[in-house]
Amino acid sequence: MKSQNEENLKELFEKFLNSKQAKQIEQDIRKGEQILREHPVSEPDSKLIADIKAEVGKAVLRRKAKVFRRMVYKSAVIAASVIFLAAIGIGLFEKGGESERVTTASILPAAIWESERLADDDVDLAILTAEIEQIESDLLAVQMGENGGNGSRAVAELEVELIEINSDFWKG
Repeated sequence: MKSQNEENLKELFEKFLNSKQAKQIEQDIRKGEQILREHPVSEPDSKLIADIKAEVGKAVLRRKAKVFRRMVYKSAVIAASVIFLAAIGIGLFEKGGESERVTTASILPAAIWESERLADDDVDLAILTAEIEQIESDLLAVQMGENGGNGSRAVAELEVELIEINSDFWKG
C-alpha cells in the first residue's frame, strides 16, 4: 500500500514538474520522513491539550455571542424601519379616501411645467438650447472636415463659446 501512495505522489508531482524534479522532490520527502522517524518527539502534556481546547472553546463562544449580537442589532434596525414605514403609511392613509391637494413652490411657473416644449416657453432656456445646438453643429462640421481647413481655430472658438455659455448658465 505504501508503494501505491508513493507512486500516486510521484504522479502528482510529475503533473506539475518534469520527471527529474518530481523524483528529487519524492526523495526529499522520503528523507524528511526518515529524519522524523529517527528523532521521535514526546507527546504533548494532556493538561496542555486540555488548556488549548478550553481556550478554543471560549473563543468560539465569544465569537458566537458577537455574531448573535450583530444579528440582533441588524434585526432591530430592520424591525424599527418596518414599524416606522408602517406608521407613516397608516398616517397617510388614515383619512380614508379624502384627497388632499398637494401644493408646492417652484422657481418656474406652473404653465411652463405643464407645457410640451419647455425650451420654447422659457426665453433664457430657448437661447441656451439654440446656442448648444449651434455648438453641436459646429463641432460636427469640424469632425467631418467641413470647416474650411482651419480646424484648430474653429475648435478654439467652440471652446470659448462653451465656456461663455457655462458661465452664463451658472450666473442666471
